[in-house]
Formats: sequence, structure tokens, C-alpha cells
Amino acid sequence: MKRFEQKPTGVCATKMVFEIEGDRIHSIETVNGCEGSSRGICALAHGMRVEEFIERCAGIDCKKKRTSCPDQMARILSRYQNGEFD
Repeated sequence: MKRFEQKPTGVCATKMVFEIEGDRIHSIETVNGCEGSSRGICALAHGMRVEEFIERCAGIDCKKKRTSCPDQMARILSRYQNGEFD
């Protein structure tokens, strides 16, 4: 299992911690941000293929910020898929 953390940009959350097993999300944890929404997103992401999460969440906007916590998660996971966190 790979574990890494990243600082998102443009959202309330100050850190996101990812655990990936193979091509599936084992867990995502956010620090700060909207607790209920983040916990819900993380619960739904458990067991999901990384690619599916990216497809579903990339581009989601929050209050016209041009990003959101799910979008930031998708962006970070996309960078992970491109080998930036090996």
C-alpha cells in the first residue's frame, strides 16, 4: 500500500492524505475543510479505482472557486498516476 500526503490549493482543506493499494483507493483523509462533506467523499471513494474517482470528481466547482476538495483530490490522484509520488 502506498501512502502519501499533499497540500491542496484553493480549498479550505489544508492537507490530504491518500492510501492507494494497486489501482484502488484504500482511504483519503482531509485535514480541516468541511468535515461532513469530506468524510462522505472519503467513504464513497473507499475501494474505488483511482481512474474512476478522477473521472467522476475532476472539475467539480465549489462556490465559484474553480476547484473543490473532490477536484483537488482528483488532481492529486492524476499526478500520482503520472508517477509524481513514486
